[in-house]
Amino acid sequence: MKQTIFRAAGLTLVMTVLCGFLYTVVCTGINQALFPHQANGSVIEIDGRTYGSELLAQQFTQPEHLWGRPMNLDVTSFTDEEGNPVMYAWAANKTPAGEEQDALVKERINALLEADPAMEGTPIPVDLVTVSGSGLDGEISPEAAAYQLHRIAGARGMSEEEVQAVIDRYTTGRWLGVFGEPRVHVLKVNLALDGILTEEG
Repeated sequence: MKQTIFRAAGLTLVMTVLCGFLYTVVCTGINQALFPHQANGSVIEIDGRTYGSELLAQQFTQPEHLWGRPMNLDVTSFTDEEGNPVMYAWAANKTPAGEEQDALVKERINALLEADPAMEGTPIPVDLVTVSGSGLDGEISPEAAAYQLHRIAGARGMSEEEVQAVIDRYTTGRWLGVFGEPRVHVLKVNLALDGILTEEG
């Protein structure tokens, strides 16, 4: 009986070291060596300043910027160690057939039309009025970006062709030409429009 217990304890210890320590160290080392940018959070850093992560959305509401998907933001539930509010975002949890969701969609439609009344009557891409499953998607469809061309160009005094060129620069196509959907990276487009992110950067 004691021998069985010792064997079990020894096996537990060995597996803990192998799976809990060595495996983690090896995987972390490989990731840092082969994919350092991704392993460190895909952070967008320009001239020593951090602007965010490629993987997480940021909310833009200025007319001169490309808007991403709506976000559920909360600054009242959590605080840091010093008692300062911490922003928190969560996924969509409304039923598509619910009155609350319907009211939110109408509110977002009104906000888009208020920002650019000239788009009245133009179909609005669904990703501009609905929260994603994660609530933090940093990309939108090319159709959602194209819908905003008129507003951005007017606010910046640019032609729509110039704005579209920037959007095209940060549009990713289907993986291997088959999988997924084309998507536009909102933060990168806005950094480029602001002259912060260059084509080479």
